[in-house]
Amino acid sequence: MSLENLQSTLQRIADIESRLGSLLPNTQPAVPQGGASFDEALGQAMNQAQGSNAAAPVPAVLSGLIDDQAQSNGLDGDLLKAIIKNESNFNPKAVSPVGAQGLMQLMPGTATELGVTNSFDPAQNIAGGAKYLKTLLNKYHSVPQAVAAYNAGPGAVDKYNGIPPYPETTRYVQKVMQSYQAYQNAQGG
Repeated sequence: MSLENLQSTLQRIADIESRLGSLLPNTQPAVPQGGASFDEALGQAMNQAQGSNAAAPVPAVLSGLIDDQAQSNGLDGDLLKAIIKNESNFNPKAVSPVGAQGLMQLMPGTATELGVTNSFDPAQNIAGGAKYLKTLLNKYHSVPQAVAAYNAGPGAVDKYNGIPPYPETTRYVQKVMQSYQAYQNAQGG
């Protein structure tokens, strides 16, 4: 990388950090002292920008698919909604920076193992994600641990004998559990 490209990249990072600073509370710098990563600061800013919409409305076109897969996999539909809300915000075309795809953000290898041939097909994606979530719930007998394994992988949950101490994963579990509770409350349950 040339010096000019490096300077341009560093300037772009500074611009992004500046924008993040305007989204974060005034009491906290965009990248707090003590080493919070840029990704963590970006995640905080995005969460604040989106507000606390823990139980975003489920698009009507997806509601039946979610309910059907929850029922056929013996899952609570509100938990499935909470996972999808926090994985993709109900965007069937979502792609993560690491390559996870679709509503339930299935990695290509996991999707293949689950029989999903098109991760952008909502029916296939939800079916595969629901099957995977059910496997995790059967293994851990704990919703928070299954949710942590959905995010960080079963190996991490096994290694720490519980929710791994990764900031991204602990934040993810907290957000999914908040959404789960909000969907249950919305249903009167």
